[in-house]
Amino acid sequence: MTFTPRLCLTLTLTALALSLAACGNKDDKPAATQVAAKVGSEEISVHQINQVLQRTNTAGATPEAVKNLSREVLEKLIDQQLAVDQANESKLHRSPEVVAQIEAARRDILARAYLQKLAAGLPKPTPEEAKTYITEHPQLFAERRIYNLQEIVLPPRAGADAVANQMRSLLAAGKSMEEIATTLKTQGVAFNAGSATRSAEQIPLEVLAKLHTVKDGQSLVIEAPRSATLVHVVSSQLSPVTEAAALPRVEQFLANQRANEAIAADIKRLRSATTITYMGEFANTPAPASPEQNQAPAPAASEPTAIDKGVAGLK
Repeated sequence: MTFTPRLCLTLTLTALALSLAACGNKDDKPAATQVAAKVGSEEISVHQINQVLQRTNTAGATPEAVKNLSREVLEKLIDQQLAVDQANESKLHRSPEVVAQIEAARRDILARAYLQKLAAGLPKPTPEEAKTYITEHPQLFAERRIYNLQEIVLPPRAGADAVANQMRSLLAAGKSMEEIATTLKTQGVAFNAGSATRSAEQIPLEVLAKLHTVKDGQSLVIEAPRSATLVHVVSSQLSPVTEAAALPRVEQFLANQRANEAIAADIKRLRSATTITYMGEFANTPAPASPEQNQAPAPAASEPTAIDKGVAGLK
C-alpha cells in the first residue's frame, strides 16, 4: 500500500477522533485563540488543524499544497464535529461499546506518551557509532548485493531437521532445485517453492551473514525451529551504498534500535516490580516470548521501508 498524504490524513483523523474522545469531552474548549470555524456552538481552532498536519506526511509538499491540505483538514474536522454532535445527541458516548473504545484509546495514548518520553531521553547515536556499524556490516553497504533467488520452504513441521539434512545431502550429490523438489514431492513432504529478487536489506541479518558468502549458482540450507529453507542464488548484482548515503539512515536505525532496547528493558523492569496475576483460562498459560528484533537498516532508496517509519508507536 502506498501512503499518500491524503491517506495518511484519513488515518490521522480517525486516530484523532479517538484521542479527542479519550482525552476530553464536549465542554472542553480549544486551547488556541485562533478559531478556524464554528460548527453550531462548537469551535474548531487553528491549533487543531496544525495538530493534524504535524501527524500527516507533508514532506516535500509546497506551501500551496500545505495550504490546500489545511483546508481539507478543516473540512474533515467540520464533518467530524457534525458526527460527534449527532453521537452526543444520540447518547452514543454512554453506550458500553463506545465507553470501552474510549477507554482503550485513552490507555493507548497514555502508554505511547510514556514510551515516547522514555525514547526522547536517550542519547542519540554519534556519527562514529554509525560509521562503525557500516564498517562491521559490509554486506549491507560496501558489498551490498541484489539477489535473484529460488527457494524451497518447509512450513513448520516435526522432523524438519531431518528434511534439512536430506536437502544438504541432495545438494552435495549435485542435484538441482527441480530434482530436490521432485524428491520431496515423491516422499510426500509439504513445501512451498518460488523465486524472488531481494536486496540485502530485505533479508534478515542472521540469514544475510550466511548468504553473503554464497556465490552465484550455489545453494544454502537455512534452518529455523521446526522449519528449513533451501535457497539457491541464481544470480546477484553488486550494488554498493556509499557511507555518505547510508549514514543518516544508519543513525536513525541505531536510534530506533536503542529505543527498542530501552523500552524492552523498562517494561521488563516494570513487570518484575509489579505483581501480575493471570486469572481464569489464562492462569496456567505461560506468556509468549517477545519476538527478537534484528532488522537491518535500509540504504538510500526511492521506496520507503520499515526503517524509514521508525519505531512503531513513537511517531
